[in-house]
Amino acid sequence: MSNHPTQDYADGARMPAVDTAVDTSAGALRLRAELDAGLRAREACISPKFLYDALGSKLFEAICELPEYYPTRTEALIFERHGAEIARAVGHGSTLIDLGAGNCAKAARLFPLLHPAQYVPVDISAEFLQDAVERLRQRFRHIEMNALGMDFSGGDWQLPDIVRRERRLFFYPGSSIGNFAPDEALAFLRRVRAQCGPDGGILIGIDLAKDRAVLDAAYDDALGVTAAFNLNVLRHANRLLGADFDIRAWRHQGFYNERMGRVEMHLEARTAQLVNWQGACRRFEAGECIHTENSYKYRPAAAVELLERAGFAASGIWTDARAWFAVIHARAIRPGAMH
Repeated sequence: MSNHPTQDYADGARMPAVDTAVDTSAGALRLRAELDAGLRAREACISPKFLYDALGSKLFEAICELPEYYPTRTEALIFERHGAEIARAVGHGSTLIDLGAGNCAKAARLFPLLHPAQYVPVDISAEFLQDAVERLRQRFRHIEMNALGMDFSGGDWQLPDIVRRERRLFFYPGSSIGNFAPDEALAFLRRVRAQCGPDGGILIGIDLAKDRAVLDAAYDDALGVTAAFNLNVLRHANRLLGADFDIRAWRHQGFYNERMGRVEMHLEARTAQLVNWQGACRRFEAGECIHTENSYKYRPAAAVELLERAGFAASGIWTDARAWFAVIHARAIRPGAMH
């Protein structure tokens, strides 16, 4: 699980939320088309970025507090224990571009260490992001902040000119890279590399392979918060597409697929039902699923290889004592130096 991004709204005017039914911008129309296509697919699916409307973002904050959900606190512990070393590797005065920023809390904890010249949080839930940045400005008035509501999960996205080009450091924590299939992760990281510039880099969190029982519990907690988070995507679909999903008619599934090396989240139909939305309908049989998220787990060597193939060179790798999670800093390799 992770925050995912939607379109270029440079900070200045209040950003329109991409998850409102009245939003007719090109970006919102593309999102609705993507959601529609996923629901029509032979095996129905909804991209994990649709999990993060305003309510979904708040539910994810609650998930991060659960005892079963280890990634957030494990990553935080790595930054706590190795923060000074990470700061030496990264340096001061960067343009800190926080991909999938959510409530911006992870980046904010690094401000005293990294002293960024500019902070650029990016997230699909634009209204939620704007509220978080407004609160953050009160605490760090000396840092220039420019919030962007945009979808960076696919396509040839570009940062607007308002983002400084000097020393760009892309911050991608929380194992969000795991939401991409390996080939998609490579393409995504290459797009990041293309916008790094000659002196840029990436600071990325990567969830590592571990015991299945730990993973199953993390994505299907005893309190049912993850279930509520997953089911909320149907509420979001109802709002975006004018659909009539009955959320009570679905159940959450979260489990580790060992063969694929990933955790999967699905929504399973409790009963046979017909779902309608603008210009379409679909019958779901009892037991039929909508696939809502993958979270691939990496071994450290495979993570480094992925970054290298994308045009980065790892300059530091930090893990927790159990080797459950890794934080990697990688510098952009100059094109002439790439093999």
